Amino acid sequence: MLKTILKASENFCMHQIRLDYTINKKISKKRTLIAYIDIDTHSGKKYRVYIAANENFMQRVSKLFLEEDESDEETLIDMTLEMTNLIVGSAKVIAEEENVNPYIIGIPHFITIDIFDFEYDDAKVITIDNDAIIIAIKELS
Repeated sequence: MLKTILKASENFCMHQIRLDYTINKKISKKRTLIAYIDIDTHSGKKYRVYIAANENFMQRVSKLFLEEDESDEETLIDMTLEMTNLIVGSAKVIAEEENVNPYIIGIPHFITIDIFDFEYDDAKVITIDNDAIIIAIKELS
């Protein structure tokens, strides 16, 4: 499951942000904008996908989509929700095309701006320069 979401995240970095990135498992203790989206697999399992990015990463996204050099907090929250929807939606298409545990996605929800300390089963971190996005997944049922 995380594999297709990570692939969609990499595609987002390659095709939208267009900068080199690295992938690791080290989740920093920096404040991040945290959103989630729930998914229901065709096999009946439910998962929560967390997307958490530091403010500078989200400012990159805001610059990309809105051409804003300095977005306010509300705009960064909106961009976090939009990016969550784009990444998980893209992963849904990848899963369907590869016939790898296809699923239905819910609506993204913003949680908070804080340190990412939620329980999860697996996670990866994509880093561009000093900016990072955490992709984590937790089975709900």
